[in-house]
Amino acid sequence: MREGRSSLVDVAEDALRRWLATGRHRSGERLPPEQELSGHLGISRGTLRTALRRLEESGEIVRRQGSGTFVGAASSWSLDEGLERLVSYTELSRRQGITLKLGHLEIQQLALGAEQAALFGADPDTPATAITRVVLLDGSPGAYMRDVVHPQIKLPSQARLRQALERGHMVLDVLLKAGVPVAYNRLQIKPRMLSHRDGIGKALGVTDTIAALEIEHVTCTAEGAPVEQSIDTFLPGSLDLHLVRWREDTPPVPAIDRRSRH
Repeated sequence: MREGRSSLVDVAEDALRRWLATGRHRSGERLPPEQELSGHLGISRGTLRTALRRLEESGEIVRRQGSGTFVGAASSWSLDEGLERLVSYTELSRRQGITLKLGHLEIQQLALGAEQAALFGADPDTPATAITRVVLLDGSPGAYMRDVVHPQIKLPSQARLRQALERGHMVLDVLLKAGVPVAYNRLQIKPRMLSHRDGIGKALGVTDTIAALEIEHVTCTAEGAPVEQSIDTFLPGSLDLHLVRWREDTPPVPAIDRRSRH
């Protein structure tokens, strides 16, 4: 605990800490450059750097020479996903230091069926690539994922696709690498009951009846054309899903009143 009156560095440190606590920037994300932050705070870059050094010592931020300043790593093993941005789970896990591995993977060519045919504007008998897998988070079952890709999307060979997924990549990563112009996805979130009697519960090693989180994504191009549909089922504690809403005209941090320096 600091004794005596607060210095300008103390005030800057506290302002930055409160700002980080809002969740506006996720673990592993890069913060605005020092020039921008010092301008918003109304302090010199030297004062800002001293405040940032304190936050670095406490692990609240990470500073990388030549790369910038990043929010410190999360201590939880769950994936921390905000709803504001379309980010692959692979990228989320990398930022948070979580290891993703596959517990099971199945790649098939299956007829679309009526619902997906209507979504993709294709004949129900059209074969499409269906990918089903169990994802392990730091060695423990975390999610069961099933993706169906638009039949006109040209994917890598099955061997290359399998290699990419076994390395922890998501289907979104594969689509982006294949040059598919993904722009956004729309999603529906709902609860789902799992038990050892149903297929997903068995795949995830469920031994009792539990409530899980099911997220259905439809990934689209900027023109609104669906390119992939996925249904992801997450075990409790494996996904921290949240939304932070900001006014557009709100600066990243409030300017510091220099009268607070003594």
